[in-house]
Amino acid sequence: MRTALRLLREYESPNVTFIEPDGSWPIVWARARGVHVWDDRGRKYLDLTAAFGVCAAGHVNPRIVRAGQRQMARLLHAMGDVHPHPLKAELARELSRLTFERWRAGKGRTIFCNSGFEAVEAALKTAMLITGKRKVIAFEGAYHGLGYGALNATHRQMFREPFASQLGEFGEFVPFPTNQDELISTERRVENAMARGDVGAILVEPIQGRAGIRVPAPELLPMLRKFCDDSGAVLIVDEIYTGFGRTGRWFACEHTGTVPDIVCLGKALSGGFPISACVGKSALIERAWPKSRGEAIHTSTFLGHPVGCAMALANIAEIKSRGLVDTAAERGTDLLESLARVRAPGLRLQPRGLGLMVGLEVRDASGGPATDVTMRVVKAMLRRGFIVLPESADGNVIGLTPPLVISKAQLRHTVRELDCVLREVA
Repeated sequence: MRTALRLLREYESPNVTFIEPDGSWPIVWARARGVHVWDDRGRKYLDLTAAFGVCAAGHVNPRIVRAGQRQMARLLHAMGDVHPHPLKAELARELSRLTFERWRAGKGRTIFCNSGFEAVEAALKTAMLITGKRKVIAFEGAYHGLGYGALNATHRQMFREPFASQLGEFGEFVPFPTNQDELISTERRVENAMARGDVGAILVEPIQGRAGIRVPAPELLPMLRKFCDDSGAVLIVDEIYTGFGRTGRWFACEHTGTVPDIVCLGKALSGGFPISACVGKSALIERAWPKSRGEAIHTSTFLGHPVGCAMALANIAEIKSRGLVDTAAERGTDLLESLARVRAPGLRLQPRGLGLMVGLEVRDASGGPATDVTMRVVKAMLRRGFIVLPESADGNVIGLTPPLVISKAQLRHTVRELDCVLREVA
């Protein structure tokens, strides 16, 4: 077994990295560039995950790396909520321009965080401050992170059950509707919950990633917007996975023209540095949070880290200058059309997604989730030099969320190999 895996098995918590006894999974990443990754044995892979959607502008993007290196040489760390640095101010302005100002909804104000779940928790705190109501409507299949606050709105039991006795249980889950029949049921459930008068926020992913690249009925977000307008609840849209061009728009809520009260950002924000943001309508944030008198009531040591801010500004500039949002829309359409032609005996295959956030659902002849088949496909693709991951609670959706810089030829090559592997495994 390779040294890195042996050391992880010995020194890391056993719950973190899954290691096959024969060492065939996982590979150990050594370096990356663009859409490719090389392992510690020098083997090259095409990355169809963008490292959990982070590297939208490509791995080790030169423009983003240079920005980080320059900042590290100038100022490696600052004092988050006390003595600021210029780039934190610049990034806050840029996020306002990219969200609420683009949406013609006034200015936005930002709470900087370190990871996605922290941005969600800052949004939940904001909703609590503004409404005084503890209940939050979330959705079946939702994944908003694993911190104790975010866990209340993350649906999958495997994440919640070990800690249930310590959770506030303020999340109320309703179905995530992917068609009109489900939408009617969801509308009824939300309406009944709102009628109680104790709901302070609705928290929703515009596309559910971890749940299997589930695209909702297009009426969902506008419907939720109306419920919040009528009740005074806060509409929080979790764009941590979907943001920064992933779905063929800067943000997935733009597909239906829905303006949230708060948008949560992360993953592709910086292209590789741990930084996230909770961005809300200026008037809402000003009403919710008291003006600082020298001690912030929500902060962290690395808030608005200078290296993260430098990389985020460079990443946004790179996405703009290379037209990667439009590229994602175009490539995504081609990818879905190609996947629709894939066939495998004894399997039911269903592609879905928006932009370059695509999933291929794999079911057996009876319609049940083909979990074992999907995992064999994922491992076979890895042996062939393609990195893909299983998604959904049943693990029967092959997720394809590559860097937005991937070429048409590389996507076609991926689909051809996937077609061959599915036929072999089936």
